[in-house]
Amino acid sequence: MVAMDNLQMTSQTAQFNLSAYLLEHQSLVEAALDRAISVVYPEKIYEAMRYSLLAGGKRLRPILCLATCQMAGGTLETAMPTACALEMIHTMSLIHDDLPAMDNDDYRRGKLTNHKVYGEDIAILAGDGLLAYAFEFVATNTFNVPAEQVLKVIAKLGRAVGAAGLVGGQVVDLESEGKTDVSLETLNFIHNHKTAALLEASVVCGGILAGMSEEDLQRLSGFSQNIGLAFQIIDDVLDITSTQEQLGKTAGKDLQAQKVTYPSLWGIEESLHQARQLIAAAIAQLEPFGDKATPLKAIAHYITSRTH
Repeated sequence: MVAMDNLQMTSQTAQFNLSAYLLEHQSLVEAALDRAISVVYPEKIYEAMRYSLLAGGKRLRPILCLATCQMAGGTLETAMPTACALEMIHTMSLIHDDLPAMDNDDYRRGKLTNHKVYGEDIAILAGDGLLAYAFEFVATNTFNVPAEQVLKVIAKLGRAVGAAGLVGGQVVDLESEGKTDVSLETLNFIHNHKTAALLEASVVCGGILAGMSEEDLQRLSGFSQNIGLAFQIIDDVLDITSTQEQLGKTAGKDLQAQKVTYPSLWGIEESLHQARQLIAAAIAQLEPFGDKATPLKAIAHYITSRTH
């Protein structure tokens, strides 16, 4: 995997302690998620929701939201409800993605998948519950932000997760399984919608909450779309090169499902090169924000250097 010091980071980014930053913000997100959902009657559904929501993970989407809001002059308190909602939506997508009707996986984040613990029926409902609660949580817990901006966030989240985003990408992904003639254009469509859309919402919503201009939001959109595709390329590479223990989920699933991936089209070395190019393009979008964008730049570099 490409080392971070080979990615021509600026000296400011190189001096930034990303590990400490991620740990601090991850801890804040974990605590907020734990507070967000209590176990009440009927206990099984809340336990199932919490099981997957609190199963760990990088919390990349919430952290991107928090980092962007802070860069734009907002506060952690302002962005945290949306950050939590993003993780609820992401967790829903993982629960449903792991179902036998979709990717049929037994492990996620090193633990048994939701349907393996609670059954397929409860797993579906747990995902539904998290999705619905995400929007409720933003609407009822976001304070000191103009209502118009909160509505924009809710609309952005809805589009990212619906047929114009994640759901649409998943449909084309399922339709493409087993096909040998899937084009690069189709593969990009899948991952621009299935992966990049929610990452873009994570970044852009942070900017919306802080009252950023439309011009700056467009820059954030370009940044996040590029890191979203780079993220997926690295995921595809890791599915080939990592073990189940490293990934926390079943390795080699793409090959088993006969999925076209970036490495299957380009090979591993060219895939890594393309990911680096996308990160460079993403970083360029942040130049107008100066040193305030250091955390976002560091996270972008981290995407291509991660091992799980």
